[in-house]
Amino acid sequence: MLQNIRPHLRPTLLLAYPVVLSQLGHILVGFVDSVLVGRTGTVPLAAVSLGVSSTTVLMILGIGLSMGSVPLVASAHGRRDLPDLGRLLASSVWLSALAGLLLAGVGQVVPYLLHYLGQSPEVEALAAPWVRVISWSLLPLMVYQGFREFAEGLGLTRQAMWLSVLANVVNALLCYALVFGHWGAPRMGLMGSAWATLIARVLMAVLMAAYVLLAPRLHEYRAAVTRWLPDAATLRRLFAIGAPIGVQMAFEVGAFAASAIMIGWLGATTLAAHQVAINLASITYMAASGISAAATIRVGNLLGSGRLAEARQAGFAAYVLGFAFMGTMGLLFVVARQAAPLMYTHDPAVVAQAAALLLIAALFQVSDGLQVVGLGALRGLEDVKVPSVVALLAYWAVALPLGYFLGFRLHLGAPGVWTGLLVGLSIVAVVLLLRFRRETAPGAPLPVAARAVAP
Repeated sequence: MLQNIRPHLRPTLLLAYPVVLSQLGHILVGFVDSVLVGRTGTVPLAAVSLGVSSTTVLMILGIGLSMGSVPLVASAHGRRDLPDLGRLLASSVWLSALAGLLLAGVGQVVPYLLHYLGQSPEVEALAAPWVRVISWSLLPLMVYQGFREFAEGLGLTRQAMWLSVLANVVNALLCYALVFGHWGAPRMGLMGSAWATLIARVLMAVLMAAYVLLAPRLHEYRAAVTRWLPDAATLRRLFAIGAPIGVQMAFEVGAFAASAIMIGWLGATTLAAHQVAINLASITYMAASGISAAATIRVGNLLGSGRLAEARQAGFAAYVLGFAFMGTMGLLFVVARQAAPLMYTHDPAVVAQAAALLLIAALFQVSDGLQVVGLGALRGLEDVKVPSVVALLAYWAVALPLGYFLGFRLHLGAPGVWTGLLVGLSIVAVVLLLRFRRETAPGAPLPVAARAVAP
């Protein structure tokens, strides 16, 4: 097997590393916010945790929906179907923009629901206005995603990487200025981080749109757009792939958000420790999701050109890369569990609890990496509905009830809740690996994406 997948390691890695950096851009915004806000106190840091937990589900639902274009674009690119690529370009941008507008509107309702989550009143009071501003940033973020996912489906991953780097520099500088009142800016504290994120995401949307609409290398795809209005049939195709991806991702992230709410019942200090640990774990997860995106592109492209055996090998190459990376990160978490929380806060109680949670995070790194790579490989096959059901059952029927039982009935606290998440991630990783093996096994029925090119 290793001999067969070796030729696919380098192409997958070359596709993956720009996507890794782009994906990290989403989570580094939260990292910068948490680090800088953490310097202002434990309660503001807990408020960021509550705000992130209550809005990330919306963000991930939208990002997942936009990702439906990647396997379709990759497959059409493999077939050299320019008319289809033109329809996909226009419709993916429309779908993402409309979804962003809807999600931003829903986000304005979230602050009114925080009161029912059982959090500390001082944490809730700080989180509510932060959530309102962050929710508006979902509109430009989704416009960015619509253009970005089309480009990445073509294998053009470096452009989003550089834009993500630029946006994160802008966000960091603005956050530093607005949180602490430096360089003549008003001292806004927690709210400064929200406004910095909104401005940075508007910049990302404008620059990504400019690249896709103006770059000479994309001229043939723009020329293939017969009209810039959405095509109903193409919208349905995009929604049929993207909606299950968004739902699956929302189930996973929603489980982590629900865990944060449960942990918030233990007090602001424990919630702040959770925010530190989950923020660090999210950084490695987003890197693994870059490898997952590369798997989607490679598997979809090879499948679109009718090379199912090579698509299988490319998928397993992504598995190897994901296992190697996340295994290394797990070891790093063990070694740095006491030092890493100090980037966020010097509160000894928060640091001690975060260090304990990082030990559990080290254990679920491999499971987390394998499950997200499995999702990406299956998306390349346009297999998205079954993984959504697996996620629902593993996270909401197993992980959360188990976490509640361990955390509150057995009085293990936050480590008990995190252990439930570890079990859920492990179940998803195993089931998706077995499914990818079965769907691409020699003699198996052709996946949907391959039937159009079958002889």
